[in-house]
Amino acid sequence: MGAADSFRKSLLDKAASLSERNIAAVEGAEGWLFLTAELKFLSAGQFWNDTNAKVSLPAASAAMDPFAAIVDFNKQLQSAGVHLLLVPVPPKASIYPEKLFSSFQGRPDALWVDLQRFYGRLADAGVDVIDLLPLLYSERNEERGPLYCRTDSHWSDLGCVIAAKAIAEHIRSLLPINDSGKYQTSWNEIAFTGDLVSLLPESAGAKLCQENVKIRQVQATDGTHPIEPDKDSPLLLMGDSHTLVFHDFLAEKAGLLDQLTLELGLRPDLIGTRGSGATAVRVSLYRRGIKEPGYIGRKKVVVWCFSAREFTEATPGWQLLPISK
Repeated sequence: MGAADSFRKSLLDKAASLSERNIAAVEGAEGWLFLTAELKFLSAGQFWNDTNAKVSLPAASAAMDPFAAIVDFNKQLQSAGVHLLLVPVPPKASIYPEKLFSSFQGRPDALWVDLQRFYGRLADAGVDVIDLLPLLYSERNEERGPLYCRTDSHWSDLGCVIAAKAIAEHIRSLLPINDSGKYQTSWNEIAFTGDLVSLLPESAGAKLCQENVKIRQVQATDGTHPIEPDKDSPLLLMGDSHTLVFHDFLAEKAGLLDQLTLELGLRPDLIGTRGSGATAVRVSLYRRGIKEPGYIGRKKVVVWCFSAREFTEATPGWQLLPISK
């Protein structure tokens, strides 16, 4: 059994044990916490097409395949003259496997095979995907701190900053950008207790303290007001809470919206949800279009960012939806 198969077997056993006991989060090494749903996703292997029915959360077979829903969404946007940029956020354990199993050694490249095969199939179908796995792994020991929160289900702000730079670099080839120094930054430290702490079973080990993370806060050079979404922007950022963290909760002025604004010199529009970034956020986009006729027509690029675990763990799955009425 190879390293990847051994790691996946360990993940499968752990995820199954946790699910049987209705435990939503688990403590790994050095106080790092992991979401059970994310471990379940990582242990699934191939998760699209015929295999998806065996590993996905939703009960309705029509809503199980993320491939069909993403390709359909992309085709609809293309017909409207809009470019889709898909940005899945890698699972924490795929970047820091040794924080889940302290015995893990070597590089986790082999653990990425199924995700990267999926991204390749999407690319073959015309979907533009940013694969953050190799980038985040290469930066995982950054001196300012880890790229994921130790006690929370989200990336750290440093991880968000690195992702924003990669997204911005891609967008510059798609949109005319005026990055003329309208914004300035300051690195600050915040303390919080992450969302995974409350999901631990009562039998968990010592109570975890707050964690401290550094955040890059962004503001306009002519004042200290926070950056607000621009509904008329040609760029739309949409997705799950990875589009909101450090902008709308845990902190302000430091989320993905803020970082993209800094990198590009323009403010994106934002449709983010604390729930699923798979179907719910596309429903929100559809409703926005009904409320504001011509809304989609004002967009040139849509960045769709959500946790990769949504490929199997999304509620209510991956429904096929229109982008406008």
